[in-house]
Amino acid sequence: MELSRKKAVVSWALYDWANSAFATTVIAGFFPIFFKQYWSAGVDAAVSTARLGLANSLAGLAIAVSAPVLGAMADKGNSRKRFLLFFALAGIIGASALSLAPPGAWVPAIWLYLLASIGFAGGNVFYDSLLPGVAPKNREHFVSALGFSLGYLGGGILFALNVWMTLDPSLFGFDDQTGAIRFSFLSVGIWWALFSVPLFLFVRERSGAGTARGADMILGGFRRLRQTFGEIRHMRTILIFLCAYWLYIDGVDTIIRMAVDYGLSLGFKASDLILALLITQFVGFPCAVAFGFLGQKVGAKKAILAAIGMYLFISVWAAFIQSRTEFYILAGLIGLVQGGIQSLSRSFYARIIPRDRSAEYFGFYNMLGKFAAIIGPLLIGVTALLGRSAGLGGQLATRLSIVSIALLFILGGILLLFVNEHEGRREAEQLRSEGRPS
Repeated sequence: MELSRKKAVVSWALYDWANSAFATTVIAGFFPIFFKQYWSAGVDAAVSTARLGLANSLAGLAIAVSAPVLGAMADKGNSRKRFLLFFALAGIIGASALSLAPPGAWVPAIWLYLLASIGFAGGNVFYDSLLPGVAPKNREHFVSALGFSLGYLGGGILFALNVWMTLDPSLFGFDDQTGAIRFSFLSVGIWWALFSVPLFLFVRERSGAGTARGADMILGGFRRLRQTFGEIRHMRTILIFLCAYWLYIDGVDTIIRMAVDYGLSLGFKASDLILALLITQFVGFPCAVAFGFLGQKVGAKKAILAAIGMYLFISVWAAFIQSRTEFYILAGLIGLVQGGIQSLSRSFYARIIPRDRSAEYFGFYNMLGKFAAIIGPLLIGVTALLGRSAGLGGQLATRLSIVSIALLFILGGILLLFVNEHEGRREAEQLRSEGRPS
């Protein structure tokens, strides 16, 4: 790759390094604990859990509903970077302002968390849509994997530093753990802002037919969205892939969201779970890059199927683990494939969609991502209840429930077998050659 292209690729990937700090430190790490113990102190645990669950659901629903039309609007006006900047600023402000919320202020904390979560998820729609214009031809898998890899490394480094601050606050000049955690929220905003700068300086947005502004862009976005709904129904490859993706990524997201709860149910300590999360992050860094090379070598589809196979093994073996060491090994195995399946799914999709309408089509892709982790938790809950009603003990029913996720990987893998990348690229090329209005 020429120097300018390399600079654009690295700058694009650094945004993953930047915003992954929010996913690790805030979403997975400190916010759930701090919300319960600081902002909802003295409140019944079930009530605070319900409040947090509602906040997550509202943020996910807002992005899931708006992502396709926002993507269509961005394509119509060649405004992907502007939309990305808007959502990134929302996320940065929301995450940083969490450090200012006083004790017991669960309402402001929820609203700031909502703002930051929407900024994080909404920005990813437009970040992903820049991939086809940044990656050189036939290098999409490597570039996508580089982004996820740097995301794991960057998010892991800041999270490890923030954990260190909470374990030894006096070393960093804080009076107690509370001060260290509050500063951690601010550090996420600073980190996110600082490492987002290269993307906005060195990544050029692919030019297309869209030049609309204002009301024309909004109305045009809705028209294109309606048109795309009709197109996807007739684009067999994209439709099958999106169905397969929704199933297996539901399993992936369910494991991400339920791992801590599952570990606590088995009696592991919170410190064990934080260490397991760090293991997943740092194993995920080199393995995401390795999957990028694997995707280039054997094809993304085969590599994704291999990752699905590993997740099948993980979902079954998880039911039998007994020791903390086994839980750490499980975390390492998840890190081995988590970044790979996410990055190759993104780059595979980027290769079969119309490149000049990437934000619009990635709006659908991210919509499914937001609606993921619906079936999986339901399967776990229903299976656990059925197990208990059948006379099984609470822990045995919980162990049995985790196996139910395997169904999502089996069904998703079967559907993926019917996806033909070359056919998908022909369909996208035919769409462009027919001159559909954009």
